Amino acid sequence: MSESHASQPQRLKLALLASGQGTNAEGIMRAVEAGRLNAEVVLLFSDHRDAPALARAESLGVATQAFEPREFDGKAAYEAALLEVLRDAQADVIVLAGYMRLVGPTLLEAYPARIINTHPSLLPKYPGLDAVGQALADGTSVTGITVHYVDAGMDTGPIIAQRHVPVLPDDDHDSLLARLKRIENRFYPDTLASLFDQWSFMN
Repeated sequence: MSESHASQPQRLKLALLASGQGTNAEGIMRAVEAGRLNAEVVLLFSDHRDAPALARAESLGVATQAFEPREFDGKAAYEAALLEVLRDAQADVIVLAGYMRLVGPTLLEAYPARIINTHPSLLPKYPGLDAVGQALADGTSVTGITVHYVDAGMDTGPIIAQRHVPVLPDDDHDSLLARLKRIENRFYPDTLASLFDQWSFMN
């Protein structure tokens, strides 16, 4: 093995979990495709069989799989099946990209400090559903994006990086959400790229 090849950072295998449109997932997949993110997306999984995120992944040549929690006898059984899928894909890291479920102990214990999420607020402000609505109701002039590790709580894991985004005087829910999404679609993969480079350096 040449010295230049040996010094290249390890190419981590990512599994993306998405519940809906999959715009963040597409941003990550395109960052990988463009060489901005030194990783390989080995799977996009959705907990909704009809999620548009699945079609986005398939159009980019990424393997997909989907099943729904209601098909199983409880959350533990659902996550056990999902864990088997992740292991079959040989995923090193789980990246949540609009995955609208709390992650349970089955996955947390299998991937300690290897599950990452993004949230459209400056956590710990406005956790949970409709962070944009929470920010507008609060009258804040600044919100943002937070990339964080996932723990057992609702958006309570350690923060990796944040990006401030102003709330404009004429913003409504749609305009603020759209601007946050545009920024998040770039900020999330760029943050992952920096994080994975740090991991490779530490290893």
